[in-house]
Amino acid sequence: MNISTVGIDLAKNVFQIHGANERGKKLWNKQLQRKQVLKFFTRLPPCLIGMEACGSAHFWARKLEELGHTVKLMAPQFVKPYVKTNKNDAADAEAICEAVTRPSMRFVPIKNGEQQAILSIHRARQGFVKARTAQANKIRGLLMEYGIIIPQGIVNINKNTQEILEDAENELPGIFRQLLQRLTSHLKELVLQVIALDSQIQAYHKANEASKKLAEIPG
Repeated sequence: MNISTVGIDLAKNVFQIHGANERGKKLWNKQLQRKQVLKFFTRLPPCLIGMEACGSAHFWARKLEELGHTVKLMAPQFVKPYVKTNKNDAADAEAICEAVTRPSMRFVPIKNGEQQAILSIHRARQGFVKARTAQANKIRGLLMEYGIIIPQGIVNINKNTQEILEDAENELPGIFRQLLQRLTSHLKELVLQVIALDSQIQAYHKANEASKKLAEIPG
């Protein structure tokens, strides 16, 4: 089989793959179960493999490179113009196979496991920050219904809610006080999670030469 280029449309369970020779002629377009992927490419001679830079792409890129293949990742928006028919898995795999051979195509660098890990920490931190803000706004909004206004800022919520809970003259029902205590405790836990991840990110930054060099760039 004179295979030259393969396009893979990634999925959770069923992968669509499109193979072409050096002239771009289609040799096959078929499906592989997830457990069949590595076994299939182990038997395939080294070739150029294209994938969209989406979920699990970096993992599969590393695995396929270990088998001797050359793997290129592309942003989905750069692959879209090469889809010739209605969008489906087979058409997507064919488009990927064609796009990866274009000399003007821009590729996404393949991340190693450590790079993916630190990016995961950043994403987790972003999620905690979003949840922290939502929780703070929820507490502030619920108290507003009882005529109690807390200034903007997480610090003000932590400071004021304790005083509100201890104030026996603000006419807050006991069941609401219990809810406020629960919401405040959750907010404090979210704050601690953000602080912990900030420390982890800073530790990685101080130990990584590339990160320290980037920090020296003005702006």
